[in-house]
Amino acid sequence: MRAWAVPHRMIETATRRRAAGDWAGACAAADVDVSFGLRAVRHRWGEALASRLRADLRSLAPDLLRWHFPRTGPDGLLRSGTAVTLARYAAGTGRAVHLLAGTPPASVRAGQRLTLWLGDRPGPDCPAPDRRFRLDLHRHLWDAGRSGELRERAGPRPPAEPPPWHHLLGSESYAYGRWGAEAALLLRAEGRGDAGRVLVRLGRSRRLLLHVRDGAVTAADEVRARACPGVPTLPDAAVRVPPDVELLRAGLLTPDALHPLVAAALAPDTPHPLVAPDAPGPVPRRPPGSEVLRIACQGARHRLGRTRVGGPLVALDHTQEELEREELLVLLGGPPLPCLAALREAERSLDAHPEVRELLRYGDVAGATERVTQLFGPRHELPEGELRTALEEAGRRRLRHDLHRTGLSPAQRVALPPAPRRRPAP
Repeated sequence: MRAWAVPHRMIETATRRRAAGDWAGACAAADVDVSFGLRAVRHRWGEALASRLRADLRSLAPDLLRWHFPRTGPDGLLRSGTAVTLARYAAGTGRAVHLLAGTPPASVRAGQRLTLWLGDRPGPDCPAPDRRFRLDLHRHLWDAGRSGELRERAGPRPPAEPPPWHHLLGSESYAYGRWGAEAALLLRAEGRGDAGRVLVRLGRSRRLLLHVRDGAVTAADEVRARACPGVPTLPDAAVRVPPDVELLRAGLLTPDALHPLVAAALAPDTPHPLVAPDAPGPVPRRPPGSEVLRIACQGARHRLGRTRVGGPLVALDHTQEELEREELLVLLGGPPLPCLAALREAERSLDAHPEVRELLRYGDVAGATERVTQLFGPRHELPEGELRTALEEAGRRRLRHDLHRTGLSPAQRVALPPAPRRRPAP
């Protein structure tokens, strides 16, 4: 997921637009839809709230939000039907106004897109926030100006002497060294002072009840889910060690493979090609056009590759006249050359293009289309097969998503007025 879900192209474009003050353009570059307008916000809640919202939107790094947004296993796709509070504003109406980021239901999920909402109560135009994933207490996961806090709040290495209740945690990587401080932040946000009880979600039915005073955990007891109604639950972002920290510690990722703001926080001494807004893009992991496939053909090992970087895939050891003659023989019922058969299979099979498959899986339809264009040329029409079906299905899912955003469903049809009858000519 770290390799494909937030591509470097998206990060670079969103960073440049954000640096230029174009928060809406940055959202568009990161596939984040905005469901409200600042003029309507000003009219409904006043200039003061609109000004605070505008400042937060200018600080929003939508690509960083996508990087940290809650995901599900095993592929790390965005969690469907989830709305997360990014900020809360007092509106003088007795109800806090929430800036939310979220995903549509699984039935209309398309392109791994996110949506920004604004509202003071759940309704058709604003979903209910999920208190398990509160990011208003973890602004460093979406606010570019505070992203450096990740180093401290990611959880230091476990203390030399674990607490007495450490045996209740099991083998998972919990950031229990930060639980006291994070619980204190939650209690203050809930208006409960510096002491109280906080629940930690350990699994579907297991909870740990923390007794907190002055930013420290004084005791902990294991309880069942729903055993302590009214007790606030520590947000997931504070419960476990972030995956980026674990991947770096295990040597499975290097800092240059992380989001630049994450890399700047966790490995500040390592330069990253995208930390500066005007920095050039990183070198691709595998430059398109560099691979050469070898096929057993006519008693030899022939090559399939490209005559130029970004050009279409061709049989390098056959002339164009040979290929045209072989295609004619295939039309007449003859067996194809192995090189020609491999080219045709590459046009149909999705498994032959793992990069395209991964780009589609994580919602980068534009990147997948660009890759197919590099493979076969801008004017090539793909034959019927898995590759063409996958690209067409991505387009249909995007249509379902757009219909959902407008309040329609794929089953609904727009009723067109009857065409006016033409008067007969005299």
